[in-house]
Amino acid sequence: MSRALPLRRSLLVRLLITSVLIAGCSVAATAWLAVQTTTRAIQEEQGQVLADDMDILRQLSGYAATHPDWTHVAGTLRAISHRTGRRIALTTAGRLPIADSADHKASLPLKAAATVDPLRTDTDTEPGAQLAGIDPRAVGPYRLPTVERLTVAKLATVRQHCFARNGVHTRMERLPGGRSYLTNLDPRAEPGYVPNECADGKLNTPTRTEQRALDTLTGLTQSCLDRHDVHLDAPVALTVDATTGSAAEPYYMGKRPVEQEGVQARTAKACVDSARRRQLTPYVAPAAELFLGTGDSATPRFNMSSANKVKVAGVAGLVLALTVAATALIALRLVRPLRALTAAAQQPPEQHVRVPVTTHDETGVLARAFNELTERRERMEAQRKAMVSDIAHELRTPLTNIRGWLEVARDGLVDPDPELLSSLHDEAVILQRVIDDLQELAAADAGTLRLHREEIRADELLEQVAAAHRVRAEDAEIRLVVDVTDTLWLNADPVRTRQTLGNLMSNAIRHTLAGGTITLRARRQDDQIVLEVADTGAGIEPEDLPHVFDRFWRAEKSRSRRTGGSGLGLAIVRHLVTAHGGTVTVSSAAGAGSVFAVRLPCAEGPDVPIAPPV
Repeated sequence: MSRALPLRRSLLVRLLITSVLIAGCSVAATAWLAVQTTTRAIQEEQGQVLADDMDILRQLSGYAATHPDWTHVAGTLRAISHRTGRRIALTTAGRLPIADSADHKASLPLKAAATVDPLRTDTDTEPGAQLAGIDPRAVGPYRLPTVERLTVAKLATVRQHCFARNGVHTRMERLPGGRSYLTNLDPRAEPGYVPNECADGKLNTPTRTEQRALDTLTGLTQSCLDRHDVHLDAPVALTVDATTGSAAEPYYMGKRPVEQEGVQARTAKACVDSARRRQLTPYVAPAAELFLGTGDSATPRFNMSSANKVKVAGVAGLVLALTVAATALIALRLVRPLRALTAAAQQPPEQHVRVPVTTHDETGVLARAFNELTERRERMEAQRKAMVSDIAHELRTPLTNIRGWLEVARDGLVDPDPELLSSLHDEAVILQRVIDDLQELAAADAGTLRLHREEIRADELLEQVAAAHRVRAEDAEIRLVVDVTDTLWLNADPVRTRQTLGNLMSNAIRHTLAGGTITLRARRQDDQIVLEVADTGAGIEPEDLPHVFDRFWRAEKSRSRRTGGSGLGLAIVRHLVTAHGGTVTVSSAAGAGSVFAVRLPCAEGPDVPIAPPV
């Protein structure tokens, strides 16, 4: 008996509350967006655009990175101010004037817009800025003279021609320090890939100027490490970063515990960063405070009038009322079929009640899905009953035989001679086979069937299956043929795959008369390998084809073991193939034989070792 849901848990009430919240949030968000849009429009009219500010900071940081002081920055400030229409002023940290684009001495804003320091910048100011915070344009002693610049450019040209001969397209670019480097234009190539022919190491070797700067930096770093009493197992090694033209990250080897190595690594990196700034300080301008604007303007704010507030409140109330009304109508329509589904689901399972589909929306889809579920439940119930009957039938016969022979042997009516024991053993084998097959199917149904995939050659797999069944086929006077022309590879579990083909082979031998032929074939179709087991047996009737993979199904309605097995072999085949992500199909005609086709994912074969890039 169904119970009425409390009002607080009703779908209608929940939808109403949700719609009110959504509408309220929408109105609030719209009002907030209107205020923010208006404020931004006013700011843009006065020239307060963040993109312009960042561009000004980027240009001044570049000037500081390439000049040792601010002596001649006035002309640069006036040019930037003329282009942007902004007042730009630079002062020291103590607000002593350095340069100002305005002729009049108007007061500066209370707070600086930013600090211009090329040795402590960020990645947003200049694309390519190092994580350590140093502007990449601050190269200082790493700047190459003309001769070395031409030499490096020549080496880059030679390497570019070498790349082109190996099918790699590159573009030559130049760093702020004058070092030339190559950029790979092929998006499919791995980063840093260098053909073996081109890996001579000459382009990345530091020049004489760079080596002197690196030696100086190494000495400053080592002094810092000595001050911090850090002793590494190997000295710090520095090189030139191919993407910045300055010193790269430190590299050292150590054999201490992981915790101690972590402390050393952080200390070494901090010393290198400190040494970099110390080395570049004479080549860059000192830090300066950047002021933008006229200094007497405040950020504009948008204040709503009383009339506008009344309008917003009225629109918000109207939106809320419309939302509540529309939600109520939709909710009533949604609740009606849901109640029908609830009533049908609460009926006893044996009634199999179906719900009438009255809508074409989500609830209608849900109703159709419920009806399909009911039909599947009916089919599963019928299959369960049939399967229980089939299992009882399969186990009853061998158990009856074993019990009968044991009873007559116990009563002394027959002697337990080898022939009797062999007969009992055969019956036990039949029982074991049925139980093993049922266990395989249970594992497949439970999703615990484990596969150990590897790359297998199709021709070797078919030869192994044929060799395993050749004696049995020869006893039945059946010819086995393996037809594989190409070297095909598939990605599958070799044991389970042989079991699959073995079941198909046993089925083919059982239904092929003496003098017949069984052919094993393999071919590639798109991204799959098709394994076929074709026989010249009696074939399958058209009305029986849809049932060949059902459990305990046999074309022989008498269920005689003389013409069939347990009826589980093909069902196991289907589950094993499905577990591999493949499919199995059968094509047959009465009197013309059958062809079972197993489609499994293909593989590219074993990987060929490739030399690592230099």
